[in-house]
Amino acid sequence: MFSTLDMHILEILCEDARVTPREIAVMTGSDEQTVSASLDALRRAGVLVGYQALINWERTERAFVQAVIEVNVQPQREKGFDAIAQRIMQYDEVKSLYLMSGAYDLMVLCEAATLRELAQFVHSRLSVIEGVTGTSTHFMLKTYKYGGVLFEPGRDDRREAVMP
Repeated sequence: MFSTLDMHILEILCEDARVTPREIAVMTGSDEQTVSASLDALRRAGVLVGYQALINWERTERAFVQAVIEVNVQPQREKGFDAIAQRIMQYDEVKSLYLMSGAYDLMVLCEAATLRELAQFVHSRLSVIEGVTGTSTHFMLKTYKYGGVLFEPGRDDRREAVMP
């Protein structure tokens, strides 16, 4: 089980992964050695698996295409969806992969340099995997918000409050 300190550390890192163990110690009222030991334990347990920068690529010169691909599959006996997911996640184009409930089984977030490359991936590699029974590709046109962060700086968050 994870301690209250472990959970607090994870929440801090979700807000800003650049925070140092020393800063986390101050924020949690703990000492730096305890925080470092907790971070090491979280890594060994497979809870803390990496750190990523949140980048608004649309403000750079980088050319790329992103898509969300809905995938329907026939689960394999005694392996369920995992065997097919293992095959799909091996491709470099696949950035994220989720098992879903609802109208489709897997959601694949993909990226390629060009529309042609992404279409080729879906056509020649993804859709022909044994057990894949159908795909539906949706191209991402613009990112407004990602990871809880608004990607349009200077704009106030003008969401309306939702009342029960």
